[in-house]
Amino acid sequence: MSKLTKNQKAAEAKFDHTKVYSLSEACALVKDITYTKFDATVELSANLGVDPRKANQMIRGVVTLPHGTGKVVRVLALCTPDKEAEAKAAGADFVGLDEYIEKIKGGWTDVDVIVCTPSVMAKVGALGKILGPRGLMPNPKTGTVTMEIGNAVKEVKGGKIDFKVDKTGIIHTGIGKVSFSAQQLYENAAEVLNAIAKLKPQALKGTYMKSAALCSTMSPGIKVDLKAFLNGAE
Repeated sequence: MSKLTKNQKAAEAKFDHTKVYSLSEACALVKDITYTKFDATVELSANLGVDPRKANQMIRGVVTLPHGTGKVVRVLALCTPDKEAEAKAAGADFVGLDEYIEKIKGGWTDVDVIVCTPSVMAKVGALGKILGPRGLMPNPKTGTVTMEIGNAVKEVKGGKIDFKVDKTGIIHTGIGKVSFSAQQLYENAAEVLNAIAKLKPQALKGTYMKSAALCSTMSPGIKVDLKAFLNGAE
């Protein structure tokens, strides 16, 4: 077993692995136990009692974080020439169609989000094997396939994120940076947890939201009192 570093020991000394913390306590604590020299991402994990193999239990949604993600989001807008000015005005980093289709076919995926108009989905759909595994495939359900291309770009730049349960039944999503205040982290985390809660499958039996935890890029995980939060007992 590898030895703990000085910073890891300091972090371990500040919290109890066996304790379940309120969401507000966890948001303050994650800042206190992070010792990275860079502005680490804070991640929320929610363990759900669903079977992702069943279509009616595949949990996926979108949410706009009140305080954004804290990261610069690089957006590619794939659209016809008549929509290019709208996308550029909204702040898209890359705008075009055929030239970017070819770049992606060649392996270029140096963006965080891709938005497009419905009219170009035939061309974009052919990139599924490249974009799908990277989580970059535009989807009408997440608002990234739309005629309102300018609004889509603004929303993504403003903190709109999408989340999806993985094959083990867990949702992992970034909710901000360690440089955020504890209150900002709390409000972002609360927005995500409330959004997940609203997506409970009607046919599901048993506990839907089983547990949650908060951590930063290199910090230990902090268990969150999910029951207290959902019952409004924070």
